[in-house]
Amino acid sequence: IKIMLLWKLLLPLVVLCVLLIAVLVLLVLAVRLWLQSSRNARRARDGRPTVAFFHPYCNAGGGGERVLWCAIRALQNRYMDINFVVYTGDLGVTGQQILDGARRRFNIVLPRPVQFVFLRHRLLVEPGLFPHFTLLGQSVGSIFLGWEALTEFVPDLYIDSMGYAFTLPLFRYLGGCSVGSYVHYPTISTDMLSVVRERNPRFNNPDYVSNSLFLSAFKVVYYCLFALLYGMAGSCSDLIMVNSSWTLDHILSLWRAPNRTSVVYPPCDVGAFLDVPLEEDGDRKCHSIVSIGQFRPEKDHRLQIRAFKKVLDRRREGAGGREALKLVLIGGCRNQQDEDRVLMLRGLCQELGVADRVEFKLNIPFEELKREMGEATIGLHTMWNEHFGIGIVECMAAGKVILAHKSGGPKLDIVVPFEGGQTGFLADDEDSYAEAIDRILALPPASRLQIRRNARQSVARFSDQEFEACFIAAMEPLMGTLER
Repeated sequence: IKIMLLWKLLLPLVVLCVLLIAVLVLLVLAVRLWLQSSRNARRARDGRPTVAFFHPYCNAGGGGERVLWCAIRALQNRYMDINFVVYTGDLGVTGQQILDGARRRFNIVLPRPVQFVFLRHRLLVEPGLFPHFTLLGQSVGSIFLGWEALTEFVPDLYIDSMGYAFTLPLFRYLGGCSVGSYVHYPTISTDMLSVVRERNPRFNNPDYVSNSLFLSAFKVVYYCLFALLYGMAGSCSDLIMVNSSWTLDHILSLWRAPNRTSVVYPPCDVGAFLDVPLEEDGDRKCHSIVSIGQFRPEKDHRLQIRAFKKVLDRRREGAGGREALKLVLIGGCRNQQDEDRVLMLRGLCQELGVADRVEFKLNIPFEELKREMGEATIGLHTMWNEHFGIGIVECMAAGKVILAHKSGGPKLDIVVPFEGGQTGFLADDEDSYAEAIDRILALPPASRLQIRRNARQSVARFSDQEFEACFIAAMEPLMGTLER
């Protein structure tokens, strides 16, 4: 009797669940059919397939944007009968202004125009919108932004080139598209988990969390659940390209698709810096330390300024003093948060008394960047677990003595011995950075010149030509599926 009563109570619930699932399936099928009909109508009108890149910040001046434009240029040169679209959230500019920016900043000119789909809700992926649970908030926001992109334009092949993995199942299962991804940096990594487990304060693990056992334990659980969802979303990709050995290790452990994953080093404009002369610099009255990187918190410009302060303090009594050294911070500002961060960095320089020896160069054109590189002695980079580091490669191509963080791509792929010779220096905190700068400046000019020569020769494997060849080879299977 009890079983019968329980069954009578559960039966309506089971029926309701089945009906809801059926309605959901029918709704998904209806949306998929609607989107496919939109794509078919567009195909009939254009007479050719379309490849779309999802890059909401395509007008920013970072390494990810350089990958985007080089990838499109490579595909346009290889496939003449395919259209290309870029989904962007840069509403304040025109498509032509975006392309002009790519030419000015990266010296890249596309063979043919591309179509831009301007997304109105990029705010949904801004970290400032989510002061807490930022990873989850941005990921959910990317789904809504991806939905806006999909309903505006349904491509035949979708490439996420900025790391929004949660858009991949959307385009694959609702849009019926082939999907691929180029991963610069995993949204979450085992290193991030270890930082929280060990309760180490970082830019993404504030003191009030690292000092609390309960909050740290809660954040570990949150990160583990998020990593599971991230892996499920990423595994939807038909093709996965990663930019370094470090990123490869993390993506393989999270997305678990080794047969679809390959390393494609990002394109670095090596050739543009080869005409910077390599000669001894012993007669320089002022040595310049140049830093290249967007003004994002993870780039850790504060560490650069504090280490530079220590170097200046040590040189007060030495030959040439502080006047013989300057720090030049070059980078792009994507939004108001980045501009506010620059103001705080300027304030830090004033507070430490080094403002007269630190210069900020924001969103500068390529020629000015090259001029600053040519005048520099040391190239400085301080991001912990940098996924790759295009700015590092460019400094080495320009013949600078590189000083990078002892982690991630710089440690595994870039600042490594070349034919048995040293190519640069690595450090991991204020003291070791300051000591390394002192050591570099104390080297005989001939010894510095040899390191610079080794560095320049070693980065040929990161050229535009190498990237284009590897990118086209990786994309070949997916491009072959497009019906022409």
